Amino acid sequence: MIPRFFVAFPLAAPSEVALPAAAAHHASQALRLKRGDAVTLFDGGGGEYGGEIGSATPRAVEVRVTERRTVERESTLDVTLAQSLIAGERMDAVIQKAVELGATAIVPIASARSVTRLEGARIERRREHWRQIVIAACEQCGRNRLPAVLPPHELGAWLERPSSASVRLLLSPSGPQSLGGLAVPRGSVELLVGPEGGLAPEEEAAAIAAGYRALRLGPRILRTETAGPAMLAALNALWGDWR
Repeated sequence: MIPRFFVAFPLAAPSEVALPAAAAHHASQALRLKRGDAVTLFDGGGGEYGGEIGSATPRAVEVRVTERRTVERESTLDVTLAQSLIAGERMDAVIQKAVELGATAIVPIASARSVTRLEGARIERRREHWRQIVIAACEQCGRNRLPAVLPPHELGAWLERPSSASVRLLLSPSGPQSLGGLAVPRGSVELLVGPEGGLAPEEEAAAIAAGYRALRLGPRILRTETAGPAMLAALNALWGDWR
């Protein structure tokens, strides 16, 4: 598999570019790439670029960009995952898997039972951390467009905002229907997942009043870090590009 690297500036072919410091270190130290080795670059704007290593040292890697390829690997579904904040590595895992499974955007949601709270400067540090997870996941899975990580929202504010989604889904073990009973959406989808312990009853009621439909995923209760990726996989299988 040819190594893929994201660069945060517009690419063009032909050209010569320097990999960002972190990518250069990974390319030269972890992957041991050397002059002449093939690489793929992408800038998040769609498409990808083929090239080869021109020079490589532990601190600097130059790439000769030779061609642009119009390949896209975005899901045919436009899904925003509104994931209630959960602790540390589990939130990281949800974001990573959401990217691999084609989510268009991820929104951290502060709900009543969220054990993690973000305030002040910590919010932007955490968003940057999550953005790096998104980049690494795109490098791995082949996506050439970076899903957005929106600023954290309080659940009430998220529910009150105008939404253009054609379907809004709330995962709930007590939901009255299953995914198989829904019609194929004609537009974008919003998926709301609660934290450890789920959403409080009044939060579920508020979500339903805001237009969310409560769905159950079978007879078993899934952990919050399992529920979102499981639902994204099910959506891909039923309505997306897994068919």
